[in-house]
Amino acid sequence: MTRSSAWQRWLLAAAICLVSGLCLAQTQEADGVQEWYAIDSLNSGLGKAPDAVKLRTPREAMRTFRDLAAHNEFAAASHILNLADLSPAAQRKQGAELARQLAAIFQRGKSIRLSGLSGRQDAAIEDPTGKSPHAGEPRRDIELATLEADGDTYDIRLGRYRLANEEPVWLITPESVAAIPALYREYGPAAFERHIPESLKRAFGPLRIWEWIAIPLVLLAVALIGKGVYRLIEVMTRWLPSGSPSIFAKQIRGPVALIVMSLLTQALLDYVVSFSAVATITLRVVLIAILAWGIGAVGLRLVDTMMLKMTRRLAGQIDDSKPQDDRKLLTTLYAVRRIIILILVTAVTIYVLGQVRLFETLGLSILASASVLAVLVGVAGQAVLGNILSSFQLSLAKPIRVGDLVMFEGQWAYVEGIFYTHIRLRLWNERRLIVPVTYFASKAFENLSSKSTKEYRSIVLTLHLSADIAILREKFLEFAEAEENVIEHHKLLCCVTDQTGPAQTVTCYLMTVDPLSGWNAEVSVREKLLAFIRDEHPEWWPRDVVVISHRDIARGHASGEADEIAQ
Repeated sequence: MTRSSAWQRWLLAAAICLVSGLCLAQTQEADGVQEWYAIDSLNSGLGKAPDAVKLRTPREAMRTFRDLAAHNEFAAASHILNLADLSPAAQRKQGAELARQLAAIFQRGKSIRLSGLSGRQDAAIEDPTGKSPHAGEPRRDIELATLEADGDTYDIRLGRYRLANEEPVWLITPESVAAIPALYREYGPAAFERHIPESLKRAFGPLRIWEWIAIPLVLLAVALIGKGVYRLIEVMTRWLPSGSPSIFAKQIRGPVALIVMSLLTQALLDYVVSFSAVATITLRVVLIAILAWGIGAVGLRLVDTMMLKMTRRLAGQIDDSKPQDDRKLLTTLYAVRRIIILILVTAVTIYVLGQVRLFETLGLSILASASVLAVLVGVAGQAVLGNILSSFQLSLAKPIRVGDLVMFEGQWAYVEGIFYTHIRLRLWNERRLIVPVTYFASKAFENLSSKSTKEYRSIVLTLHLSADIAILREKFLEFAEAEENVIEHHKLLCCVTDQTGPAQTVTCYLMTVDPLSGWNAEVSVREKLLAFIRDEHPEWWPRDVVVISHRDIARGHASGEADEIAQ
């Protein structure tokens, strides 16, 4: 019984261990916790890897590949590729060539930042902030680059592989190796590079020696072509009819030349010459920015030409005597101009930031927080953003339009332009007043053209009490009705509005078609009334009187002895 019980206990323990092991294995497999890919063979056709090949971490593997490629040791560099999809014979034959092609792809298509790769053997995600939900988890697959070729997208990845009981190593995955030929056709060196001496292909700083020579020459040639386009458009301008076409052509000489230069340089990079990834990415970012700016500038010049044509159609002066529809159109064109500028700046900024990867290269990950960005933008650009928003508010609500006559801080002025940060006002004396948009919008102003250009104006005269108002009123009606810019004659009015001592104040009212014409009519009628009083009734002028008796002095004469002395 004792021996049988012992055997039973041993069998029970073995069964428990077996079941526990199976459950643990199933649990690990279900959780997906696998730190490497298990393989049966590894590059058997290449033989033993040289001692210089270090593959323990992703950073170490790519540093090894970079150093070996820099010394043209592509046979050794091929050990960093997982050539599992090739036969042993094909591995020996194609391994070095595939390594060479991959080095060219990295050099021209995508430069790898070693500092961005993990230095841990398990490539676990390190997040000191503790915000990443995957922090501390090991990885067996890392993306190095994503490139496009022939309309398809390919990934170049590093995978962690383990052969039997050997130490795991990091290699370029077989799927990425299969994509090397297609990517090499897209990013490989141009045909003319075969004729470049090997001595010029050595690296010198971030570029190779021949690139330091070729890039200035290419830029010089493109600049000469751009200058030729500029001169050609200048000659064509002379053949165009005078007016808007010639003005538009003259204004777009520079932008069109830059567009041609950008397109030509991009074509050279795509089909003729290929530089290192650093130079290519930098050039493409600059070229896209120039192209976007050029197209936007052409659009702006088109809007400016339309605005100029509209202004000239309005007799060369923008004022409130013109139809409201024309002034609304000019205001809308100014708004369109600002929208084009905003779209252009936004698009170019987003593209450039996306290409240069500002937050990654500078290590400013803290700026990725929306709250921090909002604070920085709000503090640094508060005045600019305030002016821009106020400018759009004025354009949409239209409390003023281009051409409106406004009374701003006691001065007559025509609204000549509404821009992003300022409003340009043309004063009555032809001077220009530049007012920040936020300042203008925060102040009370009088829009004399808001509903109608008509204006009720007044003429104030100070006369002696002996002046005959009936005669003066008759002459005022005669002079006012003779004025071309005086309308609604039934509203003409002349009456005494005040009296002080021996003088009385007479005010005459007249309706005019617009403020400027009303001012002209006002001064004309005033001059005629003053001339009439001077020539016909000079006794109506006010004068200082010293009274020495209580006799009525308003009658303008004295009887008997002089009772009063007038001075």
